[in-house]
Amino acid sequence: MDKNQEQLIKLAHTKMPFGKYEGRYLIDLPEYYVVWYHNKGFPKGELGQQLQLIYELKLNGLEELIRNIKKRYPKP
Repeated sequence: MDKNQEQLIKLAHTKMPFGKYEGRYLIDLPEYYVVWYHNKGFPKGELGQQLQLIYELKLNGLEELIRNIKKRYPKP
């Protein structure tokens, strides 16, 4: 498995660690919330990078890609 696959699998299982949507999978965050972060500025570090990728996926209608990964590769 290559690094990109591992990152997507990790992204599929990552939950929001704080705030109004704490505990919700990043892919399941409301679109307006992810757009708000895009306009405000994403957090620093890995979470920010993941939210930025979620933004791009939602923008292009590719949420099902991550949902399918989550089903196919259950968290151990």
